[in-house]
Amino acid sequence: MTAHRRRYVRISGVALTTLMAVSPAWAQNADPEQDPEVVGLDEGGDAGEGEGEVIVVTGSRIRTDPLDKQAPVLQLTSEEIARSGLTSVADLLQNLPVSGGALNTRFNSSGNFGFPPDGGGIGAGAAQADLRYLGSKRVLVLVDGVRWINGSSASGVAAAADLNTIPIGIIERIEVLEDGASPIYGSDAIAGVINIITRKDMDGALVNAYVGGFHHADGYTQQYDASWGKSDDKMSVIVSASIVDQQRVSAADRTISSTPTPGDPNCASGCSSGTPQGRFVLTDPNTGENLNLTINPGVGGVPIYDPTQPSMAGAERSDDFNFFDNIDRFNFAPYNLVVTPSRRVGVFSAVRYKVAPRVSFRGQALFNNRQSVNQAAPEPLFIGSDAGNGNRLDQISIHETNPYNPFGFTIDAATNRYFIGRRPLEAGPRIFEQNVNTWYVSGGLYGDVEVAGRRVFWDATVAYGVNRADQLKHGAFSSAKLEDALGPAFTDGDGRTYCGTPDRPILGCVPFNIFGGQGADGRGSITQEMLGYVTFVQHDVSEQTLVDVTGNVSVGLVPLPAGDLSVAAGVEHRRQSGFYEPDPVVVAGDSAGTPSQPTSGSYTVNEAYAEVRVPLVARMPGADLLDVNGAVRVSDYSTFGSEATFKAGARWRPIKDLMLRGSVGQGFRAPGIGELFGSDARFDQVLDDPCSDMLGLGANGTRAPDAVIDNCVAAGVPADGSYTQFNPQISVTTGGNSDLDAETSRSIVASLVYSPSWLLESPWVDRFDAELTYFDIELDGAIQATDAQVVLDGCYIAGDDEYCSRIGRTPSGVVNAFNNRLENIGGLITRGLSLNLTYTGPQTLYGRFRVTSQSSFLKDFIERLPAADGGFRKVFREGTEIGDPERAFPRLKSTLILDWFYDEWRASLTTRYSHSVREPCRDLVELGGCSDYDPVNDANSTNLLSPMVYNDAQVTWTPKVLDNAFDLTVGVNNLLNREPPICYSCSLNGFDATTYDVPGIFGYMSASYRMY
Repeated sequence: MTAHRRRYVRISGVALTTLMAVSPAWAQNADPEQDPEVVGLDEGGDAGEGEGEVIVVTGSRIRTDPLDKQAPVLQLTSEEIARSGLTSVADLLQNLPVSGGALNTRFNSSGNFGFPPDGGGIGAGAAQADLRYLGSKRVLVLVDGVRWINGSSASGVAAAADLNTIPIGIIERIEVLEDGASPIYGSDAIAGVINIITRKDMDGALVNAYVGGFHHADGYTQQYDASWGKSDDKMSVIVSASIVDQQRVSAADRTISSTPTPGDPNCASGCSSGTPQGRFVLTDPNTGENLNLTINPGVGGVPIYDPTQPSMAGAERSDDFNFFDNIDRFNFAPYNLVVTPSRRVGVFSAVRYKVAPRVSFRGQALFNNRQSVNQAAPEPLFIGSDAGNGNRLDQISIHETNPYNPFGFTIDAATNRYFIGRRPLEAGPRIFEQNVNTWYVSGGLYGDVEVAGRRVFWDATVAYGVNRADQLKHGAFSSAKLEDALGPAFTDGDGRTYCGTPDRPILGCVPFNIFGGQGADGRGSITQEMLGYVTFVQHDVSEQTLVDVTGNVSVGLVPLPAGDLSVAAGVEHRRQSGFYEPDPVVVAGDSAGTPSQPTSGSYTVNEAYAEVRVPLVARMPGADLLDVNGAVRVSDYSTFGSEATFKAGARWRPIKDLMLRGSVGQGFRAPGIGELFGSDARFDQVLDDPCSDMLGLGANGTRAPDAVIDNCVAAGVPADGSYTQFNPQISVTTGGNSDLDAETSRSIVASLVYSPSWLLESPWVDRFDAELTYFDIELDGAIQATDAQVVLDGCYIAGDDEYCSRIGRTPSGVVNAFNNRLENIGGLITRGLSLNLTYTGPQTLYGRFRVTSQSSFLKDFIERLPAADGGFRKVFREGTEIGDPERAFPRLKSTLILDWFYDEWRASLTTRYSHSVREPCRDLVELGGCSDYDPVNDANSTNLLSPMVYNDAQVTWTPKVLDNAFDLTVGVNNLLNREPPICYSCSLNGFDATTYDVPGIFGYMSASYRMY
């Protein structure tokens, strides 16, 4: 076996072994002439006798020559992984032009939004992959051709894989199938398949070290890998270990993320009404005056309240209070993170043993630990009957005997429609610490047997995986203990004040000062003794388990003039289970944070598939190759029943240099455990309530249409127009639905592959390849909750009674109930083109050059959503930014890579381009933020996020004096220090972290040494 010619066999059987470790990724000194392309291998191994390479290619189970390019498969080699300068599989994949936006380590969502509607949880510290903008749940992740376990982050039961559970150091290459493949692989493969191929054969040892960081002196990252392997004709074994340590980048240290609205230092918009000085909206029962007050700066302890002072904004007060205005809102942004800390330790091993001449055993074992941290501003305390939490905080009354109550009367939740917002800086920021462990073992047998003169290849695999996450939240408040600490109090004979009444004291309780501000010294009026009673450390847990048993056969069944009629068939049994268990305080409804309830569930599926390829013509004029192929898969789920999917395709090579191929297929995605069994949880979504300031009495001065006013009044909103939305976010109750059916899809993919041999006659061309792919995917029965803004508009603008039945309000008009569970509604349509070009020049006195270009053009991305009139409406997303949650749909994404190889040196320049997108932009007239402001209707104002170009550079030195065993690499990402475009609609940090890099120049250096 030589470096130029290796034979491979697909081995879906991988076996349990007691050796566990992680193999590092290193920058190979890859001359394109010495490193020929190997396309789409599931796993490497000896394929036995035969002339050409005969393997199983990602996207098909039938063994074939990889150069035949059965499907559009994009391959990332270890060289390309190293060239990225990245230490996360997800970050690497998200840089691909075919990728959409997905969760990554640049998201800091814990504590800011609550629980997303899909039951999958917040995913703090996790990282996922998206293809064609269809979402991570619609991308199947395989490792060595076997389904990978879904992720857990102690906040739900996710329906997508967490790529941070796969150490980047164990990867030999990554294959991205840009085609739907449900008939081949089953559920989830609607947008495509990501097949991560691990390292298997090594004879010696390998070590690698990597360090990097931003020029702002933050975000330092380290990676260290070591591996050892031994191979012979009978057995091969590899053991490896890896550690990655990524440090934080604070939002306060980047201008774009230092305020909720970029460029607005004074909190004119976007900041919180939960402030360190407090906001107090209540009625004084003695005067009947409606108050909207805050404590003056510098005041602490117990403020002085004078009921004779003016109660209308604009007047002057002489006590310790003043009228609350936007300038008094709290800037929570500096407490957030732009890059979340993440420390990942992994061990991995793989073994292959020849049991008999035609039977082999293969096994793998992996353990990976992730310790990550998210951070948010101190937990805001929104209490009172108009707080809209939908829990105990809405029912708390503050007794007149509380020693810190400055008003002299009981603020009774039953009779006083009040709202108090207090940000307890004294408690410090909320810290969310995740500890995630992944165990994965798999084992099986593979081989071949002669049947009726035909060689039948077979394999059988058993895989078992567990992903468990524990999260500790520091800075959490107990609403039950707050109720005690704000209730009646008395002073005993010792002069101390206690909670409760003399005949019923509350042991351990300390009265709580929610009214005091930060004081002149800025230390605050909430003491550590107070915090000791009302705070607790919240512990949440989630876990997912996967058992997957598969068996496959493949054979060239019938010889035909153009080749063998080949078939593959197999069966699969899979069981997936998971649970999410919030802290007992949260389950009891006694926390002050986002409420949630436990979730648990499981399902099993039995599947069978068959695939056929029929060669019709070969080596004929006008048809160097013509074949057709088809596949069918039947799946029987314990949850929703049976599903069958089909796929048909054809390839035509009119001449040897040109191939055209196309396929039409069906796909499906079974609802996940969180989607099926997710219990009630709260999602705090940025929404515009049509009933807020409906008479136009506020600053905007726009009166709502009479029909809207009538609908709002009928729903209980005060007719005097006094109700104004307190915060941009409104709490929406979400949850799973056991009646969900599978999503279904239809896809059309057509490709043109051109490798002109005539160009090779030129002295300037050693190789040239071009591949153009058209994709058209339509998804029906999408599992999602109705857009909450659609529900609000449908009720109050269109007068839809069904939508109105989901919404509850307090007598003051505040939304305090909003039910919005998952359904099979709407659909998605995405169409576009991908173009991949590769040019390799000849060896010259000045070295060898290689140019690689990858581009993806998004023609259409259409969401079909329920409309307020009961029908459906189409939303065209191409060229837009959603913002909450962040997702951009640029029409063009492209990457251009220039490589130069010269003697001991290799250099590369990578240019990444993302086209402009447009976002909604409103209420920013004073800032001048909207690039296209509509003076007639501000709701139609938009902002253009300009095109973005990033440049990354890398140089590698491989000295010959060390027998090419040592590599030293220096690289810089975002070489020109380009800032991401400002995004006003994005939820956090002022830019879209799914599309753009963290601001700053990132430099790194790595070294590797191979001892074999």
